[in-house]
Amino acid sequence: MKLRWMLSAATLMLVGQAHANDPKAVEAMMQKNGCFACHSVEQKIIGPAYRDVAKRYAGQADAPAKLVAKVKNGGGGVWGQMGMPPHPNLKDDDIRAMIDWVLDHK
Repeated sequence: MKLRWMLSAATLMLVGQAHANDPKAVEAMMQKNGCFACHSVEQKIIGPAYRDVAKRYAGQADAPAKLVAKVKNGGGGVWGQMGMPPHPNLKDDDIRAMIDWVLDHK
């Protein structure tokens, strides 16, 4: 029984990691969570274009942690008047996968 539980846990960890590394899966997760209602890759909608975010944070080692916190807690003042609403129910690993996807769009 213990072996079965351990194998199940290991499988779930691998599936989660594969999900985080699959750009199409991450994009689908972003669509499901409404990210594209305010953002697009190429142009500003309500929030900044993902390409602009990637350019602004390029080369900053602490960018992923900053952006995960911004998505989780919300905030404003970086891109204009409209602030980022908080998303406290998203898992940190999912947010990190989305942030990595955004930062890949330089």
